[in-house]
Amino acid sequence: MTIDIGSVGLWTGILDGHPSGAVRDIASELDEMGWPCLWIPETVGRDPFVAASMLLEASNSMKVATGIASIWARDPMTTQNASITLNEAYDGRFLLGLGVSHHTLTEWVRKHDYSKPLTKMREYLERMDASMYKAAEPAEKPSRVLAALGPKMLELSAEAADGAHPYFVPVEHTEIARAAIGPDKLLATEQMVVLDTDPTSARETARAHMAVYLGLPNYANNLMRHGFTEEELTNADDRVVDAIVAWGSLDDVLGRVKAHHDAGADHVCVQVLEADRKSIPMEPWRELAGALVG
Repeated sequence: MTIDIGSVGLWTGILDGHPSGAVRDIASELDEMGWPCLWIPETVGRDPFVAASMLLEASNSMKVATGIASIWARDPMTTQNASITLNEAYDGRFLLGLGVSHHTLTEWVRKHDYSKPLTKMREYLERMDASMYKAAEPAEKPSRVLAALGPKMLELSAEAADGAHPYFVPVEHTEIARAAIGPDKLLATEQMVVLDTDPTSARETARAHMAVYLGLPNYANNLMRHGFTEEELTNADDRVVDAIVAWGSLDDVLGRVKAHHDAGADHVCVQVLEADRKSIPMEPWRELAGALVG
């Protein structure tokens, strides 16, 4: 049985920049707002399993998902057993999102060989399934999803996981992903949003956040499969910005979320972008909660 994370959630990487005590208070507030699920990443900040435990402890009903935990950061048994432990401790409220990350973080930062990421993921999942665990078990088997963009990783998401978590994708990708993983697997799509109706400032905020992703081959190659040119990506043209980031009024954002649902997403996790990249966007989160989960 796949975990129920609702039709919408929040995705944010901003919590790593704030003290743990403040993060606990934020998690409690998000839970009170009614957000069904909070997604957190793994890069070079907090350990995502420790962070998830802190967030789950501070909330009562909100699920926590990793978007994503890197397979290069720990061995398969450690990952499997961490997921089981969190689900047993917090009544099945943890969703494991796994990914192969990127060449830069894998080879330059972690010093691993990134030459065959798909093969590595397949073998990693097999070893997870073969792991030993000799402790109290959760009531339900923990769910897992894979960060998936291209056809082969989407196929693996259907074969060896409970679904897919595409990130930095246009609505058109959601339709392709649904067709690839089939009707019964969980499709949880991330969507960046900017609540700003001024085209110039909204796109400026979006570009500042998009810059690092447009320089990563996994995302660039996926967008080129959708018809964007290398020049458009290099220049972060308006067409690219508008396809990836839903900016404008609250209704504009709600329309993009609906478009993903109409294209086949079960769950859309919104990532609020603001010009100040260090501040916690509590008011936008509250406004979105009132419209999406109120």
